[in-house]
Amino acid sequence: MWAETACEALRAGKVLEVRYHSFLRSVEVHAVGVTKEGHPIMRCWQIGDGGEDAGEWKIMRLDEAAGAVISDRPSLAPREGYDPFDPAMTGGITCRI
Repeated sequence: MWAETACEALRAGKVLEVRYHSFLRSVEVHAVGVTKEGHPIMRCWQIGDGGEDAGEWKIMRLDEAAGAVISDRPSLAPREGYDPFDPAMTGGITCRI
């Protein structure tokens, strides 16, 4: 459901604000795709939520997100270490940098 919004943020070069596991997370989307089990996911760089996970790579299941909004903040993607042939997306890649 949120894959289209994540791809839109990627194409626009904007930070995505995601409500994920009860927390609001600010991420830079690098790729959106599907796992071999058929779960929609995104590979993103978490830039901040006030927690310990800021500044690291994340894979988020989009079917577990409670909401997503494209912010006005510019994304700095691609971040160092980005792999456009993401091995977690064996079910296919919908969009990527």
